Amino acid sequence: MKARESGSRSDIYARITEKIVADLEKGVRPWVQPWSAHNMSGRITRPLRHNGQPYTGLNVLLLWSESVARGFSSATWMTLRQANELGAHIRKGESGATVVYASRFTKTEIDASGGEVDRDIPFLKAYTVFSCDQIEGLPDHYYRSSAPAGEPVRRIEHADRFFANTGAVIRYGGVKAFYCPANDSITMPERQSFRDAESVVAVLSHEVTHWTSAPHRVNRDLSRYGKDHSERAREELCADIGASFLCADLGIVPELEPRPDHASYVASWLRLLDGDRRAIFQAAAHAQRAVTFLHDLQPKAETEVA
Repeated sequence: MKARESGSRSDIYARITEKIVADLEKGVRPWVQPWSAHNMSGRITRPLRHNGQPYTGLNVLLLWSESVARGFSSATWMTLRQANELGAHIRKGESGATVVYASRFTKTEIDASGGEVDRDIPFLKAYTVFSCDQIEGLPDHYYRSSAPAGEPVRRIEHADRFFANTGAVIRYGGVKAFYCPANDSITMPERQSFRDAESVVAVLSHEVTHWTSAPHRVNRDLSRYGKDHSERAREELCADIGASFLCADLGIVPELEPRPDHASYVASWLRLLDGDRRAIFQAAAHAQRAVTFLHDLQPKAETEVA
C-alpha cells in the first residue's frame, strides 16, 4: 500500500512537471499566459473556487495554463460533486483539469527505546475540477462576465500604495532592476525607460518577491545565489511566479514582451525541472509564501484589489 501511494505521489509530481516543461519548451511561461488570452477585457484575477475563494500556489499556474490552452473565459472552477450540489451538470464529453491538495497526517510509531513518537507525514493528492464554461445549469451569477478593470491611473496608484506599504527601500536609476541583499534595497531603472506603467509594476513585483527572502522576512536562503546556477534558477523561478501572483492580485496586466534575461532564465528552469520533479511545486509554494507576506504588510483597507 505504501509503495503504491508513493508511486502515485511521484506520478503527480512527474505529470505536472512535464506539463510545465512542455510550456517552457515552447518559450511560454505558463504563469504569464492568461494576459495574452482573448478575455483580457475582464478583470485580471487568480482562478477561483466555487465559493469565490482564490486558488493559491501551484494550482494557480495549472488553472491559468488550462484556461488559456482551452480558451476558457470563466475564472471559476469546481468539482463534479460541487456542480451537482448546485443542480448543475458537466457537459457530455468535457474533461477536467488537475489540481493538487497538499497536507499531512500524524502517525504514531515506536522508537528505538520502545516509546511512542508522533511523526508528521506529508501527502499530496490530485483531484479534478471543471471550468464553469464546461458546466450547464449553474446559477446565473457563475456565468456573468468579470467586472471591467479599473481605470489605468487608479490601478497604478493602488499598486504604488501596495509597494509603499511594504516598507521596501526602492531606488530608481541605472539600467538594471535588482534586489541587493547586502544593503536590503531594490534598484529599478528610471520609470520613463519602461514601455508603460504596467511594466514597472511587473518588474517591481519580481524584485519585491526577491526582497521577501531576507532572514527577518520569509527567510529564503540566497547565500549561494551568485555561485550555484541551480540555486539561482530556483530563486528566479520563485520571483517570476510571485510577480505574476502579485500582478493578478493588484489587477495589473503585466509585461507581455519578455525581459532580455527571460531566455536565459527559461533555459535554466528547464535544466532545473529536468533534474528535480518537485522544483516547480517548491517554487510555487515559496512564491505564495512571499506574496502572502507582502499582503500581510498592507493596512486592512489596502488589501482590496482596485
